[in-house]
This record gives sequence, structure tokens and C-alpha cells, in this order.
Amino acid sequence: MIAETVCSAVAAAGLGIAAITAYRKRFLAATRIAAYSLVPLGLVMTGVVDWLADTAFSPMAWAGFGVLGASWVLFASTRAVERRRGGTRKERKAARSAAEREAVAPEASAATLGPANRPAARPAAKPAAESRGDDDFSDIEAILKKHGI
Repeated sequence: MIAETVCSAVAAAGLGIAAITAYRKRFLAATRIAAYSLVPLGLVMTGVVDWLADTAFSPMAWAGFGVLGASWVLFASTRAVERRRGGTRKERKAARSAAEREAVAPEASAATLGPANRPAARPAAKPAAESRGDDDFSDIEAILKKHGI
């Protein structure tokens, strides 16, 4: 009963402040103040205040909050363990299947391909030292040409 009286008084005071603000030609602020002051009155009228008062003094409600807190702790701890392991279950499963695919040698299925179905051989690559040197000089030449040297 006292909670309803307090909420009604807060709403009345808020509407009074909104009226004074509107009198000062600050209509946007007055509208905002009126909206905020009507919230406690609306909570009283819908019965939320009674429900909160009943919940605050109910041991069963506090036990329910304890259960909710315990579930939150369990969720948080599983998330922390998941981060340590390195990803979600889907990511670990995808990594495992990728590792299994790479475990099979590429030449293992070459025998099943006929001679007509074999892919063309790669052209022979230049030796590593020779190709590295050409790339370095070509980059330098390009820079020099760019600057007109």
C-alpha cells in the first residue's frame, strides 16, 4: 500500500515539474519529464509493484535468483574453457576433418585415374637461387625506371 502511494506521489511531482518546464517554453524537455514521471504510475496500475514486493519477501524467489546465478556461472565457465581450447565445437570439428583430408597422399588416387585423365605435368621451375636473384633485380630495375634513373 505504501509503495503505491509513493509511486503516485512521484508521478504527481514529475508531472508538476513537467508543467513548470513547459511553462518555460522547453517543450521537448517537458515531454521527456512527463514520460519519465508516468512510468511509476504505470507500474503501480499494472501490478508490477505488488509483484516486486511479493518477490522481495519470498524465500522461493530468492532461491530462484540463486539458481539463475548458478546457471550464469556455469555458462561463463564453459565459455572460458571453450576459449582456452581454441574455438567452438564446429571449428574444432572442421579442423579435425581438414587434418584427415590432408592425411591422404595426393598420389594415392592417381592410380585410379586413367592415362587420359591425368592432369598435365607442371613445368620445371627454375632453381631457387636463380629465380630469387632475378626477382630482386627486376624489382630494383622497376624502381630505378620509375624514378627515371
